[in-house]
Amino acid sequence: MNDDPNSGPDADAVVLDIDGVLVDVADSYRRAIVESVEAVYGEAIPRTGIQQFKDAGGFNNDWELTYAAALYVLADREGYDADLAAFTDAIAERGGGLDAAEAEVREALDADAWALVEQRWDPERLRDVFQQLYLGSDLYRELEGREPDSETRGYIHDEPVLLDDETRRELVERYDVGVVTGRPAAEADIALERAGLDIPDEHRFTMDDWEEGKPHPKALTTLAERFDARSVVFVGDTLDDVRTAVNATEADPDREYRGVGVLTGGLTGEDGRRKYEDAGAAAVLASVNALPDWLE
Repeated sequence: MNDDPNSGPDADAVVLDIDGVLVDVADSYRRAIVESVEAVYGEAIPRTGIQQFKDAGGFNNDWELTYAAALYVLADREGYDADLAAFTDAIAERGGGLDAAEAEVREALDADAWALVEQRWDPERLRDVFQQLYLGSDLYRELEGREPDSETRGYIHDEPVLLDDETRRELVERYDVGVVTGRPAAEADIALERAGLDIPDEHRFTMDDWEEGKPHPKALTTLAERFDARSVVFVGDTLDDVRTAVNATEADPDREYRGVGVLTGGLTGEDGRRKYEDAGAAAVLASVNALPDWLE
């Protein structure tokens, strides 16, 4: 595990996550999570709590993370006696994801309290508010096909591109390049266009293409087959991204899969580096722009 640019393996294919790798989503998706819960329930979780959910696993879908955050807010009001860190730890112990969050609250509260939480919990409304905040009114009309509650610009316009032009050229010229993302396809299209990447449909998996989601290895192993790749590097910004590569190795031992974590998402600094290493990352890089040198 190191950042030595001369120590990385060559690869036949490079697969990229979008959020936190190609574009910065701190002021878009992550902001929408916090503000959606606040808009619907009048109370927000701290932004640092988003990473706690991500680290727990199973929250590749930011809508589901929003639902889980709202569930915690409602449970806290009805007497759930653990703080957010303990809540996300409990989710991790249950295997991660929204089902684990729901099971934790349901089992921790008495029947009457859970009934109140369940009655007030409204994932459909949370998703709608999230999409309005994230897309803005014009894109909301276009992609969701409904009229927004108000006219807004949309946080999607606040996503700085992280991928340098030189890095993009090197990757596209030297490797087969694919994408595995938790974004819906239409939102993936927008981000990829901004990053200057033209990835054909058969070389990418979005939320719309597979039910399992990360860290299930299906998308990664399928792309490896389509590329006829012997060695695949998958670059992401969460522990589930690294776990996807680890799981792909177990599912497809005839190929080599390496997960690379970048420090441009929610995991940063030495603590982020340690978490990536513990999850089995082949490398931790400052950003995707360090990838070509590492691969050489």
